[in-house]
Amino acid sequence: MPRPVPPTDVLLNLHGAPHQTDLVTSALRLATALLDRGARVQIWVCGDATRLTGAALGDTAPRDLSDPGREHPSVARVIRDLITDHPDRLYWYVCRFCADQRGAAEQIPEVRKRSLFLYAEHVRAAGKTLFMGVC
Repeated sequence: MPRPVPPTDVLLNLHGAPHQTDLVTSALRLATALLDRGARVQIWVCGDATRLTGAALGDTAPRDLSDPGREHPSVARVIRDLITDHPDRLYWYVCRFCADQRGAAEQIPEVRKRSLFLYAEHVRAAGKTLFMGVC
């Protein structure tokens, strides 16, 4: 039996290929702003955006050739740290079907994989829903 979805103020939906635009940055900034105001947030990710939290990304991003001595966190680490900083107010879910189809079945431990058939539960648990990206 799947875990019940905790009630949240906002459900952010990330869809499609997140690296073609500033979608990820916008979503993370919006989530951070909401959390800073005390909101409870859930993020549902479908499509290629499921790769953002793939375990294969590790903790560091590829080196920036203009500054090879500097280390930058991977997107997965940024998301993991955000979840860790707000364990009772931020929930990150990936669509199991999308992740499996895109070779991102292995996710960081802080992320929950859910069946698309349970998506309606997430909408019901949220006060407001915002879609970002292409469905």
